[in-house]
Amino acid sequence: MPATIEDIDFHGAPAVSLRTPDGASAVVSLLGGQVLSWQPAKGDERLFLSERALFDGSSSIRGGIPVCFPQFSGLGKLPKHGLLRTAMWEVRQRRSENTYAMLTLGICESEQSLTLWPQMFDVELTIVLDRGRLDVELHVENTGHSQLAFTAALHTYLRVREVEHARLNGLTGFEFRDAADDNRIKKEHFDGLQFDGPVNRVYHDVTRPLLLLESPRALLIESEGFPD
Repeated sequence: MPATIEDIDFHGAPAVSLRTPDGASAVVSLLGGQVLSWQPAKGDERLFLSERALFDGSSSIRGGIPVCFPQFSGLGKLPKHGLLRTAMWEVRQRRSENTYAMLTLGICESEQSLTLWPQMFDVELTIVLDRGRLDVELHVENTGHSQLAFTAALHTYLRVREVEHARLNGLTGFEFRDAADDNRIKKEHFDGLQFDGPVNRVYHDVTRPLLLLESPRALLIESEGFPD
């Protein structure tokens, strides 16, 4: 029996549900092109979604995996995290196989985006749901005739049961910009980063996998093309 991909209503917003035969599941909102839920087969929910999240387009959805484009954070003149988080995406491809489900969403420039950022572009987000993993790929194409300069991020909200018991391995030796300390550049000296207060950092040039530990659970985090 192949995986299933179904159109659903998620808190009033159009969304797509993905489910594999062994029980892994994900929900992707067309509003913002945003993964809102991911549950591995025989596992718990791995993404955080705020109870106060709004799904009417009046503000970005807080939680899941927001797509930041063409600007990350407030590092520029555009709205924070760019122009796509409250825009409606379209479904471009669905694929159901025996072991996985794949969904591709897309969006391009609009009259509204051109008033803020006069650039032609096409952005695709591809989500692949397998038994124990979720792959998310962002593809940006310059469809205009001028140079396209942008920043982007898959700004993932990971869910943990108790944050004080969580530990993130793999950042030792890397420099980071600490937004909670006047954007000072620092260097990580500790292996097994723990959280006892607000943390707002961007680590630079991280190319190796990270491991999020929260006994008895563990989550391997791998990225390519997003070193910060």
